[in-house]
Amino acid sequence: MTQTPSPTLEAPRLKKALSSVDAYAMGFGAMIGFGWVVLTGSWLEGAGTLGAVVALVIGGFIMAVVGLVYGEMTAAMPRSGGEHHYLMRGMGARWSFVGSWGITGGYITIIAFEAVALPRTLEYIWPDIGQVHLWSIFESEVTLTWALIGTIGAIIITVVNYIGIKTAGIVQTFVVLFLLVVGVLLIFGSSTSGTVSNMEPFFTDAAGIFTVLIVVPFLFVGFDVVPQTAEELRMSPNRIGRLIVISVLIATAWYVVTAVTTASSMPVDALLNSDLATADAMGALFDSQLMANVLIAGGVAGILTSWIAMLVGASRLMQAMGQSGMLPRWFGKIHPRFHTPSNAILFIGVLSAAAPFLGEGAIGWLVDSGSPSIVISYFLVCVVFLLLRRREPDMERPFVAGKGRMGMAVGIAGVVLTLALISLYIPGMPASIHPVSYMLFGAWWLLGMFFLFRIPRGVRGGLHAEEDLLRALEVRNR
Repeated sequence: MTQTPSPTLEAPRLKKALSSVDAYAMGFGAMIGFGWVVLTGSWLEGAGTLGAVVALVIGGFIMAVVGLVYGEMTAAMPRSGGEHHYLMRGMGARWSFVGSWGITGGYITIIAFEAVALPRTLEYIWPDIGQVHLWSIFESEVTLTWALIGTIGAIIITVVNYIGIKTAGIVQTFVVLFLLVVGVLLIFGSSTSGTVSNMEPFFTDAAGIFTVLIVVPFLFVGFDVVPQTAEELRMSPNRIGRLIVISVLIATAWYVVTAVTTASSMPVDALLNSDLATADAMGALFDSQLMANVLIAGGVAGILTSWIAMLVGASRLMQAMGQSGMLPRWFGKIHPRFHTPSNAILFIGVLSAAAPFLGEGAIGWLVDSGSPSIVISYFLVCVVFLLLRRREPDMERPFVAGKGRMGMAVGIAGVVLTLALISLYIPGMPASIHPVSYMLFGAWWLLGMFFLFRIPRGVRGGLHAEEDLLRALEVRNR
């Protein structure tokens, strides 16, 4: 008599819970963090009004090209962990780790940035929030109450992500809608009270444009969160591909509008003497401190949207690397009730909760240290796009970046443009980053080398590359 095998419980999986509206809010909101509030004044000082606009448009064009590449890759392989799977299939396990580690590092630095930026933003409204001196670090004083604001924010965002992607999506959508209202108010104020004469100087020099370009990866990182959530989107693969490109174009428009409206509000010298240039610009345009505070509320909204999305993206990448054995399997766990990568979320949440204790001075260095890693990952995705176009011409591609030679041209442009961005971070270049940022960048990659060299050699790309990696790890661990 043949016995029927006893049924086994299916392992928890990610849940398709995000609607089209949630997806657009996730993609756009991920890119619009706090940079537009705190960095606009330095853009205008370094490049001039039109110089800043030119740099932002160039940056948006570069990211749109990369977005086309991502759109095709995501539609062809709509799996959580995005880059991890593209690079695994096209270039093998070790290159997959490099790309995944790079983008994860970028996400984590932005998450830490948002945790520090939250109390920095609220300090504009309540200047006395910093009480009980703890220590001085990174050229800034750290107080207990100031740091706890960022830590409490980190705990809340972590909980929102932990209990389900749908909860995170709903919060994201409502916060993005408020952010858009603030944008409309800024445009209205500029059109009624702003002046062209305040926009001078229109140009400074080429070095000024480069100083804006180096923050482009930081400003636009986030469209690539969409591929991380591909398994959780209730959208066809073709629509997911288009969503990525549209999100980049909307973000470009947002940054250009922010630069122009802020420049029109008051002379650049006055902006440079302000605490937060965009908030003071809003106050000047409406002659109202209340409206300045409304823009600060928009800045907080931007912090939350970027924070939520980056935690979603980083946790899905760590989950993918954990499930494939590149990181400890602990990171690959899916919560049986909430269907989220709970352990990865908790790990990143702890890091973000600690970040405010590094103080305000960490903001700029965190931004700069993560940006080169992000661009390295973008470069590798463009390379694998070209490899898969050549090796697997018949692979199903619901969204196509361009047919035939046009598609190859998009991939080549992506490779060249991302390499150009990488060159901006080379020490000695006009827009090279701070030595501390190089140290943080190096520390992240030094840690990555520990995991990289634990991956078995010889696991090459292909449709079954991930299964080959797991098999090789099993053999080695016997």
